[in-house]
Amino acid sequence: QVQLVESGGGLVQAGGSLRLSCAASGRTFSTYAMGWFRQAPGKQREYVAAVSSGAITNYADSVKGRFTISRDNAKNTMYLQMNSLKPEDTAVYYCAARRRGSYYYPYAQMSEYEYWGQGTQVTVSS
Repeated sequence: QVQLVESGGGLVQAGGSLRLSCAASGRTFSTYAMGWFRQAPGKQREYVAAVSSGAITNYADSVKGRFTISRDNAKNTMYLQMNSLKPEDTAVYYCAARRRGSYYYPYAQMSEYEYWGQGTQVTVSS
């Protein structure tokens, strides 16, 4: 069983920045594929970014060039640096994990992940 705990959400003005963290349990974090998803009020959960176990990254078009996903295997933690935030980025952000993930392939589908965190709220004011 893998436990995931997100942190770093909050209220920020448009154009500002936030860094989300996702701390994972387990001694084999380096083999996990990790991802970020978000869900805005009244909308379906959507893909944001993913990082493979080999640190290959992928982004949704809506955040490309503004968000950066990264991982620190020594700390069992994944990050999402969010810059140039927009009101439409307002959502609950969830991290997800898949054990024994591909070294090269960052998974972009919710169904490809086994474990989910509880989410952290990000609110961007205009």
